[in-house]
Amino acid sequence: MPQPEAAVSPPMPAPDELTQFFWDALKERKLMIQRCQECGHYIHWPRPLCRFCLSSELAPGEVSGRATLYSWTIATQPFHPYFVDKVPYTLATVELVEEKNLKLVSHLIECPEDEIKVDMPLEVVFQEITPELTLPFFKPATAR
Repeated sequence: MPQPEAAVSPPMPAPDELTQFFWDALKERKLMIQRCQECGHYIHWPRPLCRFCLSSELAPGEVSGRATLYSWTIATQPFHPYFVDKVPYTLATVELVEEKNLKLVSHLIECPEDEIKVDMPLEVVFQEITPELTLPFFKPATAR
């Protein structure tokens, strides 16, 4: 009798001192983005210096999780064994409402392909992938 296949673990992030806050916040179902304390701009991916004013006064700031769709693609080829049974999925670049050009790459969920439109309003949802990994995904925003 054949043995059942072992579950394949997802690729895991390797947080460092600059990014640990982001991953910790996701476990608490919060979306935190690094923000310059001098000029107020958000910085994503986190950096040691602000790309706008070169200040080193950077700290995590919670954002609303509201966004608009900037671009997307439908992934049909798994790039890792974990994704073999998850394709196709929609990989999206979203622009967070807090600042123009503040973008995040994520998955777009709960949206049929024929309803996807650039600039559509989105909201974050948090999905626990493993007990150690929670990710921010985006879905079409509900009316508020």
